[in-house]
Amino acid sequence: MTGQRRLIARVLSDAEDHPDVEELYRRALALDNKVSVATVYRTVRLLEEKGILDRRDFGGGRARYEPTEHGQHHHLIDVETGRVIEFVDEAFERLAQAIAARLGFSMVQFRLEIFGQRDAEESNPAPPEAPR
Repeated sequence: MTGQRRLIARVLSDAEDHPDVEELYRRALALDNKVSVATVYRTVRLLEEKGILDRRDFGGGRARYEPTEHGQHHHLIDVETGRVIEFVDEAFERLAQAIAARLGFSMVQFRLEIFGQRDAEESNPAPPEAPR
């Protein structure tokens, strides 16, 4: 792995959000002004092919990324702000397993992405994104 690829991998690992390629490029460029956007795209594709990185589509027309090492979790996407909240819910996972079993399957994996907007009456802010 080249030094620039290592840098891009570190930027991804340090991210506490779900950056798209353009944001990864901006962050990497701040650390090494010789990084090209093409190198970022190639590195992201390589890391995705190797199963190190997951691509997510939260709307907005751009794929966003997160390391696979973060384990099983789900996402709630605020459609008004684009904010992504990570969460784990054991009750939902049990329900998903029960649905798979009822249909004659053993659940191997699943993803849950909920797109929502805050209720107008809701005065409490959204919980912070889950720590990684």
